[in-house]
Amino acid sequence: MKKELSEQLIQEMIQVLGKDRVKKELEDLICYSYDSTNMIEMPGVVVFPKTTEEVSTLLKIATHWRVPVTTRGGGTNLVGGTVPQEGSIVLSTQLFNRVVEVDEENLVAVVEPGVITRDLHRAVEAKGLFYPPDPASLNMSTIGGNVAENAGGPRGFKYGVTRDYLLGLTVVLMDGRIIKAGGRTIKNVSGYDLTRFFAGSEGTLGVITEITVRLIPLPEYKRTMLVLFDELDQAAETVSAIIKGKVVPTTLELMDHEIIDLIEQRDPVGFPRDVGAAMLFEVDGGENEVQAQIEKIERICLKQGARSVKLAANQEEADNLWRGRRNAFGVMAQSFTNVYPEDATVPRSMVPEMIKRAKEIGKKFNVGMLILGHMGDGNLHPNICINDDQQGALERAEQAIDALFAAALECGGTLSGEHGIGRAKKKYLSWQFDADTIAVMKELKKALDPYGLLNPGKIFEIDREEGHDDVR
Repeated sequence: MKKELSEQLIQEMIQVLGKDRVKKELEDLICYSYDSTNMIEMPGVVVFPKTTEEVSTLLKIATHWRVPVTTRGGGTNLVGGTVPQEGSIVLSTQLFNRVVEVDEENLVAVVEPGVITRDLHRAVEAKGLFYPPDPASLNMSTIGGNVAENAGGPRGFKYGVTRDYLLGLTVVLMDGRIIKAGGRTIKNVSGYDLTRFFAGSEGTLGVITEITVRLIPLPEYKRTMLVLFDELDQAAETVSAIIKGKVVPTTLELMDHEIIDLIEQRDPVGFPRDVGAAMLFEVDGGENEVQAQIEKIERICLKQGARSVKLAANQEEADNLWRGRRNAFGVMAQSFTNVYPEDATVPRSMVPEMIKRAKEIGKKFNVGMLILGHMGDGNLHPNICINDDQQGALERAEQAIDALFAAALECGGTLSGEHGIGRAKKKYLSWQFDADTIAVMKELKKALDPYGLLNPGKIFEIDREEGHDDVR
């Protein structure tokens, strides 16, 4: 049953946006009630602003009525981060969909938060420029969501993550104030670094309405390599060997046997199904530099016991291999009734140990533990897979998740490298941070959002202040 909002509140929003951009019927709300988790809560209304000023007015109205607001882009979040509170407002960035400018002289792009990540890639690459962050969901995720989660992706090993390319933001605070952080300059130490403060804040501190990102020249040459191993342990140890060898490929991706087998069952791309693990490398740069790195990677992999090292013959073949990697989550979702895609991240030297522990945890709790990840930066994606018809499967999955994060922290790691905390991981926050550190995070949240209305229940809980002040 949908929780009803005040009709007066609805009418105030209609006055700002018009009826067509305020949706309150159940059939319009369902697709905004969930993300990639199994969590679901029905919002009371979904609104579609298209200017910063409209967002400001809407947030003032929501503050007056003390109604929570969850900003939503592509809804591809994996930790319940875009699941709204029952009966609340979902603020969609769907109409903030312009690449405002690609500035070739200053190597920056100005973009609205609802732009699909792939569309930004295409816009800048058409001008011979490059925006490296490439989350696996780039065909669906939005730039605003990427900023909110500080998204990474396979290229993170060489190029870093979303935060590393942020230069400026326009953000609307919960009380309607509009602030501008950063700008177009590469160097900027004027005041606090609010740009990076909002990156990774999961929509709990403000609503981002414009983003300025740094670009770099498009690499002139790139090659993709597929390396096969008979044993997963060999592949894991190869990660450390590559790093010790001071090689920095663009990507260093690993897939275990179970994932490879599912890909070939559901959407085959030509991976051999009898291997223990496969690694995908991409190397870019000048042609001579690329060739030198390819040769060095091949030597290291063969020394570590690789069965074979194969270069993609052309871009079509390379794209096919990457299609398999990017479809990994989809084929798991088709094969199991529940998939928990985690992203425990550890120091790179601890990757072999963390993979070993993850597999042991899978066996201990009798759940599927399918491993892939961006191994070059220590970002593992252990996927806990179960079928609901197995007795006690949900309870065992929860126990396995607890054990997985305990192991990641014991290995000197963190709860999340790129998915965020959201709802799903907030119970673990105190495992990683002491009480004073969490208290400071809460104080920062309450300074900008004293009533706890922006994306409530994500990262941690805060006590809401009561009142009904008119801030308009």
